[in-house]
Amino acid sequence: MGGKLVFGVAIGVAVAACAVAAVVVGRRVERRSKWKRVLRILEELEAACDTPVKRLRQVVDAMAVEMHAGLASEVWGHFRCSYWVVLLFCSFSLFRSEKGTFYALDLGGTNFRVLRVHLGGQRSLSLKHDVEMQPIPQNLMTGTREDLFDFIASSLKEFVEKANDPDQLAARRRELGFTFSFPVKQTSASSGALIKWTKGFSIENMVGRDAAESLQQAIDRIGLDMRVSVLINDTVGTLAVGHYQDPDTVAAVIIGTGTNACYLERTDAIIKCQGIFTTFGRMAINMEWGNFWSSHLPRTTYDVDLDADSPNPNEQGFEKMISGMYLGDIVRRVILKISQESDVFGPASTLLSMPFKLRTPLMAAMHEDSSLELTEVARILEDILEITDIPLKVRKLVAKICDIVTRRAARLAAAGIVGILKKIGRDGTSGIAGGRSRTNIKLKRTVVAIEGGLYTSYTMFREYLHEALVEILGEEIALHVILKPTDDGSGIGAALLAASYSSYDTVSVDKSL
Repeated sequence: MGGKLVFGVAIGVAVAACAVAAVVVGRRVERRSKWKRVLRILEELEAACDTPVKRLRQVVDAMAVEMHAGLASEVWGHFRCSYWVVLLFCSFSLFRSEKGTFYALDLGGTNFRVLRVHLGGQRSLSLKHDVEMQPIPQNLMTGTREDLFDFIASSLKEFVEKANDPDQLAARRRELGFTFSFPVKQTSASSGALIKWTKGFSIENMVGRDAAESLQQAIDRIGLDMRVSVLINDTVGTLAVGHYQDPDTVAAVIIGTGTNACYLERTDAIIKCQGIFTTFGRMAINMEWGNFWSSHLPRTTYDVDLDADSPNPNEQGFEKMISGMYLGDIVRRVILKISQESDVFGPASTLLSMPFKLRTPLMAAMHEDSSLELTEVARILEDILEITDIPLKVRKLVAKICDIVTRRAARLAAAGIVGILKKIGRDGTSGIAGGRSRTNIKLKRTVVAIEGGLYTSYTMFREYLHEALVEILGEEIALHVILKPTDDGSGIGAALLAASYSSYDTVSVDKSL
């Protein structure tokens, strides 16, 4: 009897052990199955974001084609925007030995800046300037144009009166460059009508009005002796600074929270405006390239969802794939997808479902975490998204997602830059109609001014962009293309152009440029 009992207990123990083993094995199989699903999502993302050089060259060609179309017509192809090419009546051949004190006003968001730039009569890589920033009260962003510009003009007057201005002692009227970074239909160097507000502004009686004229009227109302001599946007300001410091500068790109580009175009190539102006050899063209679109762009389901959830669906497609406003949120959406299909991130975090909760600077910090344990990745996931106790292999997964999204963005930005170079014949080919033959082509030193934190502060983004530039152009051509960071182009550039236009009627323009 005792033997049977022992035998029965032994069988029971064995059965229990087998059951436990089965559970353990089952859990392992389940974990492996879930991890396979995670890896499948990652592989799908990597494939959808792939940017081989063949595809990048297709984007280059599409960009150049749309640029040609934009110079010929008010309405065209896939830019989905009737103000993509904004003519800016700025010729940088006007730069000479400007001397004096010039002012700039930079309005492009919830703050505005006023600057005083001192020019000594010779071009300099370092320009002495003073700057003050002022927030715009929320009520003025939705009030009347008179209230907004009266507030700005009063702040400008206070800034002017704080310093001894030698131009005032010489009875010389002050000159102001106005950077107005909103969609504008430009009609001259110092005039342009607002097309629509963005960035939280909604002043109905301003749409269709001349921005420079509205500012000038406010300046006159407070008795400030100052003339708004030029109206530009921030990208053209960057081009102005770049060209002032290096005459080989032919284009400017801003890659920060948003993105845009402009370049110098021959006036005889601007078909839709032939005969309107003949005094300039080249004109600055504001591209508004954030609105560029092409079927060759590698769009993912995450991009589609982000666009649908945005305040401006079906607009700014290029910007939503390459700019700092959106990259962090694309990464968040991928992490959310993974968390919905597996438990590798632990219990579901409600913060993970909040749009733009993961900002691009934090994404960049995770991407560039060089610690062995990826401690910065763990910290940001915990502090920002409340995702805790993440194993190392999942932290590596997050870093990989950041890499895929960033690499795509940087390579597409590079393709956009080469698209500009192709349009103006600086990519080593014979232009848009030519193939990729590089024989018998004289290579010129070509400088692109570039500004924005995504490029200047995000090392991996910058390296991927440079890598793609060489791949697209080839090493021989790429040696002649220089990406040169600039500083505060939107402010200093406006003051430089104000200086140039201050005595424009006495300047002989070099039409050979």
